[in-house]
Amino acid sequence: MFLALDDVSVRYARGAARAAVDGVTLGLQAGQIGVLIGPSGCGKTSLLRAVAGLERVSAGRVAIEGEALSDATLGLHLAPERRRIGMVFQDYALFPHLSVADNVAFGIAALPRAEREQRVRRMLELVGLAHAARRAPHQLSGGQQQRVALARALAPGPRLLLLDEPFSSLDVDLRERLAQEVRQILKDSETTALLVTHDQLEAFAVGDVIGVMNQGRLEQWDDAYTLYHRPASRFVARFIGHGVFAPAQIVACAHGPCVHTPVGELDDVAGCPLPEAFNPQGECDVLLRADDIVHDDASPVRALIERKAFRGSEFLLTLRLESGERVMAHVPSHHDHEVGEWIGIRAQVDHVVTFPREAAPAAAGD
Repeated sequence: MFLALDDVSVRYARGAARAAVDGVTLGLQAGQIGVLIGPSGCGKTSLLRAVAGLERVSAGRVAIEGEALSDATLGLHLAPERRRIGMVFQDYALFPHLSVADNVAFGIAALPRAEREQRVRRMLELVGLAHAARRAPHQLSGGQQQRVALARALAPGPRLLLLDEPFSSLDVDLRERLAQEVRQILKDSETTALLVTHDQLEAFAVGDVIGVMNQGRLEQWDDAYTLYHRPASRFVARFIGHGVFAPAQIVACAHGPCVHTPVGELDDVAGCPLPEAFNPQGECDVLLRADDIVHDDASPVRALIERKAFRGSEFLLTLRLESGERVMAHVPSHHDHEVGEWIGIRAQVDHVVTFPREAAPAAAGD
């Protein structure tokens, strides 16, 4: 494993009720791009800073290619400047009084002039900005400035590159395009990288492997497909994509076990973690994502449109079933039904995901 974190914790205050990072274990192979995602305050930036050496670990070990950078048991903490780790910050941190080329050259001033100029030229070609070498940063767009910051971080040849919310100051359309460009640049340069974001689309666009964090803990470390279709926890299931949990029950069908839900029987349960052991009745909650629910006026299952959000090619509908449960559905936008209208729906679930039945909150006074 190229980058290995073993049971890493970070505490900002002795005796704090909760660690900023709590027992995180993960690994990256050489050349892989990892992404940490989660809500504000979940610990993803603290973990990134611990890898960089900007924060001390209170427990656990951080290593690159077997070399320990931090080890709480041994009291080891290698200084950030000795880790050969590059970092791209949220605000780019470009020097306004230096040209683009001089910004890129800043971290390699010790190299002989000819080698330094060759390295700068190669980095600017890599990020597609060779033509802008003599310009000032303020003469560039936000996306171009981000690529300059990336070139500057890559110029010293770091073993690992860390990126902290690198696209957050850009508009939505530019963020998605630049995320794809950055991924290609990192792959072309064979750079191992770890990136922090709160945006799922960025995470999916950039990452080979993605970690979902919650209250300092790593809930799941997996590829995007597995996170979406095989979430390891309720938190991951809620955080990734759009969906709801509906009450369900495992029942015996003619061809084997199936899941009885408010939108019908789900019988394609191959690989599903069937929860018969959760309780004797086989009661569970099933995850129904918006893309699991199909608009079908011929279906006997009816649902009332409570809310709709226009997404260009589709609507995201919030629906209430006659039984009272709510589901969500992606419906093509040429099917422009009104809020308050009843429509037919059916389930088309390729990946059945179940969890133990969540207890209803106790009524006041209980």
